[in-house]
Amino acid sequence: MAGPRVRLVVTADDFGYCPRRDEGIVEAFLAGAVTSVSLLVNGAAAESAADLSRRHKIPTGLHANLSEGRPVGPARLGDSSLLSPEGFFLGKMGFREAVATGGVALPQVREELEAQLIRFRELLGGDPTHVDGHQHVHVLPGVCQVFAEVLQANGVRFTRLPVERGVGDRAWLEAPARAFACSVERDALAAVAPFSRYGLWWTDAFVGLSTCGRHMSVHRVSGALARALEGIPTGHTLTAELMAHPGYPSVPPAGGCGKGPDAFSCSWERLHELRVLTAPTLRAQLAQDGVQLCALHDLGSKRPGEATLKTFLERSRP
Repeated sequence: MAGPRVRLVVTADDFGYCPRRDEGIVEAFLAGAVTSVSLLVNGAAAESAADLSRRHKIPTGLHANLSEGRPVGPARLGDSSLLSPEGFFLGKMGFREAVATGGVALPQVREELEAQLIRFRELLGGDPTHVDGHQHVHVLPGVCQVFAEVLQANGVRFTRLPVERGVGDRAWLEAPARAFACSVERDALAAVAPFSRYGLWWTDAFVGLSTCGRHMSVHRVSGALARALEGIPTGHTLTAELMAHPGYPSVPPAGGCGKGPDAFSCSWERLHELRVLTAPTLRAQLAQDGVQLCALHDLGSKRPGEATLKTFLERSRP
């Protein structure tokens, strides 16, 4: 990928989900392949993950969770639109369906997000470097407005905007995965307005919807970055985020967010991502492409400039 220098944040999601996942994530961080992590504060290994974060000085954000496992806020004490009768969140698609049909009370979303931020501070002793959403719940209609308000009120400025250019054209994605990625992208584009209104920042480009699990390869990561950055003005240092889910696969019953680990976390694909990310070939390719790995604090804490943001939105619309 010829052109300007690119600063890339590689974020490992689901930190705190289980000790084996965390072991792989820390390994990738120490190898310089992961530069940031997002912590699930309701994860089974949240406390040990926080210890690892402090010990290794890992830039750590909050992976806001409204869809998997048990809540940490007031909802756990009684009836809530966020929960099933068994007291668990409604699931990746169940939560989306409830939001779409108006079945989710947004004040309860606010309470849970605030409770998770409080829990994060209890675990880490400080504020998160960023807040994004587990299974991209933070860009859902209505939820994104509350999310932006809560972040502004808590002094958090950096989030994730999961818009990956060309994701609908990725031939290697199975139809359900491609449809889900496109729905996430549509929601993220609609979330730009409230995110901007409340002063949130994000990177110029995002990659990860099309390179998850077995679909991750050096060639695809490099190609997705090149596509994502097409047409962005070259007069400044570009920023990008690669979302990843590496680690050693979970082994039941250890892990999860209250119900044990799911198939995604137990899959060999987590190890595949770990191996791709830590392989010298990926870093060699990124260096050849003019991509420099960095932490969030190295990005200059800026939202995309006006010209960049306009181009970014225009090229991302369906």
